[in-house]
Amino acid sequence: MELQQLKEMATQVRRDIVRMVHGAQSGHPGGSLGCSDFLTALYFKVMKHDPAFNMDGVGEDLFFLSNGHISPLLYSVLARSGYFRVEELATFRQLNSRLQGHPATHEHLPGVRIASGSLGQGMSVAIGAALAKKLNKDDRMVYSLHGDGELQEGQNWEAIMFAAHHKVDNLIATIDYNGQQIDGPTEMVMGLGDLRGKFEAFGWTVLEIAEGNNMERVLEGLEEAKAYSGKGKPVCILLHTAMGSGVSFMEGTHEWHGIAPNDAQLEQALLELTGSTTDY
Repeated sequence: MELQQLKEMATQVRRDIVRMVHGAQSGHPGGSLGCSDFLTALYFKVMKHDPAFNMDGVGEDLFFLSNGHISPLLYSVLARSGYFRVEELATFRQLNSRLQGHPATHEHLPGVRIASGSLGQGMSVAIGAALAKKLNKDDRMVYSLHGDGELQEGQNWEAIMFAAHHKVDNLIATIDYNGQQIDGPTEMVMGLGDLRGKFEAFGWTVLEIAEGNNMERVLEGLEEAKAYSGKGKPVCILLHTAMGSGVSFMEGTHEWHGIAPNDAQLEQALLELTGSTTDY
């Protein structure tokens, strides 16, 4: 996709997210909206991947969602990429749906390689997948996405240390650096300190995307990150986003971390996104 198409797709993904969470009256719209530009860029421009879906992913770039509560975003991007029918998005969080509140593998949903949502575990899985590609002489990349509050889980730091020691330089791990988590701002719950300095001290190459909801800047950042791969160090992107980006009353606050919009709020959100309540 070209730039304007990517922007339009990110808008459609946001519309999917608010519709899905509204339909279920359950889910996590805030982080999903905030990371929409990033995941749209990854799936529709950056990664080499096949919607026919082979669980092994040989010869493909792989993506692992660690902060699994933003599953509406992943499901929308997978459906719009052709992994399954867009109509299935309407079953989000329904009984017997393949679209669970947190991604699950036992439902065999194409595009989902790990069950996620137990925070702190995705870094370890992504590192394992990247090492497997090295052992198999597969030159494709592994990408992962993590919440900033999720880094309060200790398992991350053992994995971060492991990746640098073993020179896992085919991994690009992105942190959604929105400064919010379910109980409030991260600085109030448990401050993260100098996150860039921490990753660098652990032996990673770190770059920042200051405008994580600007498609041009996201694309530039991902290309820069790819240029650092293969140089002996894992790569971390600190992606500065606004939770709830694109919907005015959800933006920049933890209050919409896990709350569904009512009918009037859904209509307002859809109108704000494209000036219409109907999809493209």
